Amino acid sequence: MRPRSKSAKRGPVKAALLLAAATVLAAGCNDSAKNAVRVRPNTAVPVRSSQQAEILPLPANPQFSTYNLLDRRSRLEILMARMRARFDEGQKAFDAGKLDVARENFDQAVSLVLASGIAVDSDPQLAALFDQILDAVHSDALENAKSAENETPDDTMSEPAPIDEIADLTTLPPGDPRLAQKAEAELMKVPHDLPLTVNDSVLQYLSFFQTPHGRLIVETGLRRAGRYHDMIRRVLREEGLPQDLIYLAQAESAFQPTAVSRAGARGIWQFMPYRGEEYDLSRSWWIDERSDPEKATHAAAHHLRDLYGMFGDWYLVMAAYNSGPGNVTKAIERTGYADFWELQKRNVLPEQTKNYVPIILALALVAKDPPLYGVQVDPDKPPDVDLVKPGHPIDLRLAADATGTDLDDLRMLNPELLRLVTPDLPNFELRLPVGTAAKFKAAIATIPADKWKSWRIHEVVEGETLASIAKRYRISVSTIKETNHLESVSDISLGEKLTIPAAAPATLQLVHYRVQRGDTLAGIAEQFSVTIADIKRWNGIRGNQVPRGSRLRIYAGGEPAVGHAKGKSAEVAEEGHVKNVAQQKNPPSDGQHRVKAGETLFSIAREYGTTVAALRQANPVLKDRELEAGDVLSVAGAR
Repeated sequence: MRPRSKSAKRGPVKAALLLAAATVLAAGCNDSAKNAVRVRPNTAVPVRSSQQAEILPLPANPQFSTYNLLDRRSRLEILMARMRARFDEGQKAFDAGKLDVARENFDQAVSLVLASGIAVDSDPQLAALFDQILDAVHSDALENAKSAENETPDDTMSEPAPIDEIADLTTLPPGDPRLAQKAEAELMKVPHDLPLTVNDSVLQYLSFFQTPHGRLIVETGLRRAGRYHDMIRRVLREEGLPQDLIYLAQAESAFQPTAVSRAGARGIWQFMPYRGEEYDLSRSWWIDERSDPEKATHAAAHHLRDLYGMFGDWYLVMAAYNSGPGNVTKAIERTGYADFWELQKRNVLPEQTKNYVPIILALALVAKDPPLYGVQVDPDKPPDVDLVKPGHPIDLRLAADATGTDLDDLRMLNPELLRLVTPDLPNFELRLPVGTAAKFKAAIATIPADKWKSWRIHEVVEGETLASIAKRYRISVSTIKETNHLESVSDISLGEKLTIPAAAPATLQLVHYRVQRGDTLAGIAEQFSVTIADIKRWNGIRGNQVPRGSRLRIYAGGEPAVGHAKGKSAEVAEEGHVKNVAQQKNPPSDGQHRVKAGETLFSIAREYGTTVAALRQANPVLKDRELEAGDVLSVAGAR
């Protein structure tokens, strides 16, 4: 599948979709009728021909200084031709599943225009091509395959989203006619505010949920549902939405806030990053509100309401929630039918989406009468919490010490936290087990606020000595004595709480951030808790603007201990583990580098601490052609 454009993901619904939605609204929410819709084809936008392109001078740049004098095209046309070539290669690699190669080609296409000196908005065709390339760069598959951009730390709690497993099942048990009769009888007696039906697709998944593995998935979801059932139904009621939409969350995540899909969707409502941002779910170095159950539920309710405004049919809404409104719109346009079952039959929806609606309907049937399907479950109780505003960043381990709470339990109460330290936001609310707020405030009042990220509170247990405690926290006995005003090493008692001035664990990590449309230096700095001056210094930026599509080097969490600009190894520690994040190599003994597949001049220049221009000057063969795998470059001469 080719990358979907951002306009299909975020933009306003085009005229064809509005026409289809209006027709569906008039027809109502009939889940069995095939509502044939005449959809007006897209109106083509006039595009200037290449002969109309303005001939703009290119600055003196090694990448464009030499070209065939017999080529009568303008330099702008040459630039666009090279960009299209890289883009086409990237598309081929993408279709072949070679995402790393695809990303490199798309990056090269972006680098071509940034290096040319031509303003992107100076020509409509160039702007359109650049936007198309950026859409590919930011496609879902590539965004979620990136390992270096906005990484989720290794210690973040997460588990696979069940929708991936269920929707991708290739073999399903055959539908049992007796089960169909049971389900149809259930429909006559259970209340429901979504259209429910039992057809062959639904029956197959209903049969799967009767198998041991399928029943375990259902039982796990129904057990966890107890934690969020009341909250979700309250939000849906406040937003005027059907209560049965709760089963989307059960299908998506089994009500696990830390569920993460293969595509990178997160939380009980499985929001993709761009969709979460669209509905005001914040993401930063410290938090991801897609994992905040209540905030994500409000966002999901708004999104579902918007989708119903587009399609007017709850089955189409579910399909659009799964694969995006653009895919459903295209399917309606291709067939002329605004009916999910017709679109499923005609095979015009993504494979997972074809299964998505039947899964939800089958889950709803089981959840409405679990004993009928042999499901027994004792739902979890909603967590009772105290809310506190620390006002300063605090390590969750210190919060756990202060309240006597298990660290994992505390993290489950605050699933939006990506790290073991709360964000530096004065209004951030930390959830604590009910009844522990006063205890928490009293305990941390004895510790300076600037030490909340490092110091600990230790409760003495039987058999411990100051020496064993000091060894555990890797500090000296004298330090513990001085901090706690102890006169001797034996002056501790069982159950006594000691303040431990441990060394602060660094949270620094190198992140490569791709500048997106609408980004500002101030916004990026706020996202990673750094300053604008930091970003400028780390990336050699002089002005206050940064081109979209460019990659920024950001030391999230603070200043690197060793300067990257000096070509040294920048080492950072995260949760006690030292990582080498930016190592510049010396040239090989023969001064040559053999180009590997996927490498670019920019990546090679960065590897050896030089520039693209210097590499081109040291390797004349690159003056009139692109870099190729297998090339042997002189890197010693480019220092």
